[in-house]
Order: sequence, then C-alpha cells, then structure tokens
Amino acid sequence: MNKITRLRDVATEDFNTSVHLKNAERQASERHYEDVFIVDVDSHHYETDAFSEIADYIEDPVLRREAKFQGMSRGGLTSLDGSYQEMTGRVVRYPQRRNEKVPPQPHRDITLMYRWMDAMGVDVACMFPTPMLNMVNCPRIEVEVGLARAYNRWLCDNILTEERRLKSMLYLPFNDPDACVEMVERYGNRPGVIGFMIVATHYKSVHDNCYVRLYSMLQERNLPLAFHAAYTWGDRQLGLTNRFMAVHALGFTWHNMLHMTNWLVNGMPERFPKLKVIWIESGLAWVPFLMQRLDNEFMMRSSDAPLLKRKPSDYMREMFYTSQPMEMVENLEALEVTFKMINAKSQLLYSSDYPHWDMDLPATIYDLPFLSMDEKKGILGGNAQNLFNLDPVYSPAKLRQREARLSQR
Repeated sequence: MNKITRLRDVATEDFNTSVHLKNAERQASERHYEDVFIVDVDSHHYETDAFSEIADYIEDPVLRREAKFQGMSRGGLTSLDGSYQEMTGRVVRYPQRRNEKVPPQPHRDITLMYRWMDAMGVDVACMFPTPMLNMVNCPRIEVEVGLARAYNRWLCDNILTEERRLKSMLYLPFNDPDACVEMVERYGNRPGVIGFMIVATHYKSVHDNCYVRLYSMLQERNLPLAFHAAYTWGDRQLGLTNRFMAVHALGFTWHNMLHMTNWLVNGMPERFPKLKVIWIESGLAWVPFLMQRLDNEFMMRSSDAPLLKRKPSDYMREMFYTSQPMEMVENLEALEVTFKMINAKSQLLYSSDYPHWDMDLPATIYDLPFLSMDEKKGILGGNAQNLFNLDPVYSPAKLRQREARLSQR
C-alpha cells in the first residue's frame, strides 16, 4: 500500500510577519544596522487584499462596477497570466498573509509594511503594487488607465499622506502617453511620491516622440523615472520556455535590456540630460554585458546613434540600478568587477523585493568583503537619500537601540 504524504495546510495556521522574519531581525541586530540608514527602493504590497477599496476610486462607473464584480484575480479584470512565484505553497507568506492579525488602525497595509521593515532593519521603503504590475499587458488600455488612476489615488490618500517612512514611485499607464502626463501633473507634488515607474513588459518604444512631454515634465520636476522589470509568459519568444525558472531568468532582464538599448541608441540621455533613470529588479549581471555589446557596436557604427557624444557605457554609468536580485556568483571577483563597471558606490540602490520568493536582505550588500563601510552605507541608503532627496527618518526600533546604547555608556 502506497504511503499517503500529507501536506500541512499553511493557510489555516497563525502567521505573523515579525515572527516569520526572526532570522532577518537577528541579522540586523548582529550587524548593528541602527548605525546605518537603510532605504529599500523596491518592495511590494498585495494591493489585491484591498482591491474593494481601490475599486471605489475608479472614476468610470461602468468600469468600477466591472471591477467590483470580476475582481483582480486570475481571469479577472486584467486577465493576468498565471504566476508560479508561490513555489507550490513553500513560501508561506504568500498563502498566509491574508490571515495575519493586525489592529484596526492604522491601515492594514501600513502595519504589514512596518512589520517586515522593522524586522529587516529598513528605515524607508518605496512600495509598489504586485498583481497590478501585470496590467500593462491588458489589451484594454482603458482598463490599465482606469486602474492606475484608482490605485495611485488610493495609495496617496490612504498610505503615503501621513507615513514618512513609506514612499512610492507611482505607476504610469505607459500605453496612454496623455494619461501619463496627467498622472505626473496630478500626483507629482503629493507627499510620499518620489518619482514615477513604468513596467518594462510593454510594447511601446520608449524613444517615441509621444513621450517627449512626459520626460520633459519629469526632468523639470526632478522626479526620477524607473523601469520596473517583470516577465510575461505571453511574450512570443519567452513563450518558447516551459519552466517558470526560464521565463523568470530571461524575462526580468530582457525587457529592460531592450528599453535601455532604445533609450541609448536614440540619444535620450542627450535629449533629457537631467532626467534620472532607474532600472529595477533586473539584477546586475546584464549591465556589463550590455555595456560591452553597445560600446562595441557604437565604435563601428556611431552614425546609427548620431545624438550620442560619448560611448553608451559612459551614460550607463550615470544611471541608477537596484540591487535585487543580485546574482550571488561563486566567483566573487566577477561581482566586484560588475560593481566597478556600474560605478556602484554612487549608482547602486539597495532593494529587497520583499515579500517575493527571491528577496534579498540588507546583509546581501553589508557582507560583501570588497566594499568599504562608507560604500556599504551608500548603497544601503545614502545613494537613495541623495537621489530622492529623502529625510533620514529612522525606524523607532533603531532609535530605541541607540538610546539604550547611549544609556549604557
């Protein structure tokens, strides 16, 4: 008789983020993060848990009714493709997050954000939506625009207004250039808004003249523009893969590589020299590769990029990159060379990508032996502080640790 293996039902068990991240909290204590200002430039919350609230912010009454009826789940309003990030339930925070007990005030998302931030030693976090990042692939542009307007308004009204430790680069519905301009005009000055974000899995050319007004507005307002990588199994080339590992490894780099290449070849750094550009959640290994490929092509065919006054890699070293998922190769020298090539000491921004399965703790940066302490502090928070002009707001836990240390002297 075959033995039946029973899997525990994690969805019915008590869950608490602070307990879940006890090892991260231990890491933070051992490394004395109370002396380091840490900014997480890419973290996520599950806005679908509050989708009934967000749907109330949809301005179009017909779309609002449709959203309330269909929801945002698979087969819902934006017809998302399937996700396998939960690792068949092995990453327990995915199925358990909805059951986590929180006090009635403040908003649930604020409480959950602070729980993981405090455990990991993060002082300030830039938060993004999660399932809604896929709406860039929705064939109904009016749905992307309607949901983007609703989500951005909800986020500003309910999360960012009073919380100095929570920030966001707001979602731009890139399939509608006029709606993007409206978004910057409407929310560019709202508290907690530190820039704007484009999801990279779109099929619009970033150098198209229809976006000139958008880029000009961001440059004038000193608001960075971020390209947040993602994957879509619906891409014709990535559709040839048959495992999530493959589409994840290629997809998160491919789309940002494509947009950066168009950005450079068409001279956007010269057309908008003061616009700060960030490339998010692509890791780092692709950047040296693209630097070498584009420099090599440029030296042979500079007439194809007549607006560029320098080699592509020179412009790339002035762009900003987030660290996650940082490729932890066995050859540490390769990683050190990558850091030198991208000028990481001033251009690299720490990100955790929490709560995703491939998240990176601050120790990923802090423990690198080839970085000085000043360089570690820069990557973990100082670079982001300078880029976004952030006030150094420390977590209450760090402030208590400092007070306790001073009282012992």
